[in-house]
Amino acid sequence: MRILVIEDDIETASYIAKGLKEHSHVVDQASDGKDGLFMALENEYDIIILDRMLPALDGLSILKTLRNSEHQTPVIILSALGEVDDRVEGLKAGGDDYLVKPFAFSELLARIEALLRRGEMKPDTSMLKLADLELDRLTHSVMRAGKAIDLQPREYLILEFLLMHAGQLVTRTMLLENVWDYHFDPQTNIIDVHISRLRNKIDKDYTEPLLHTVRGAGYCLRESEPESA
Repeated sequence: MRILVIEDDIETASYIAKGLKEHSHVVDQASDGKDGLFMALENEYDIIILDRMLPALDGLSILKTLRNSEHQTPVIILSALGEVDDRVEGLKAGGDDYLVKPFAFSELLARIEALLRRGEMKPDTSMLKLADLELDRLTHSVMRAGKAIDLQPREYLILEFLLMHAGQLVTRTMLLENVWDYHFDPQTNIIDVHISRLRNKIDKDYTEPLLHTVRGAGYCLRESEPESA
């Protein structure tokens, strides 16, 4: 397992690196925020151990940059700031765990192992597919039969939700609540307009339609026309 330790305190960094290497892990180290961010973006790591208070660029700024760039490597934040609000801030910024200094190495190791187990249990849902239609959730790109399809943000969200429920009936209420975050019906044709635009982009130039209207019920993304459509 390859681990990046971003820690400016030489003694703490050496303590962590030594312990990890004794457990047969490969360890890279950075002693300031800018170098740490560069290494995190340029290399692949299984875990990042990130000090919160760093020179050049603080830990939370690094974390926010990583998450904004769709970087999903698990991150354990290390900090002497141990109040509830501090921990909440770190987790909201995108941290997967928060360990308060001083800490026992055995606890750090246990938290690393717990994060890795959690990652192994998660299915890879970064790519959603149906027939020759593909949606990449990391790059927000959509292709059908190898051809790129340009979608507006709301069209992308609708297609993503439909692909997550491929073969199932998706009602107007489900779309309103999950795509628009409306918990009421605005009594407009907003859904019909967006569905029409989406269908025009993903089905118009292809022999087999994938997006079907289930009359009086909603919509279904599937390879063959539903019997009730």
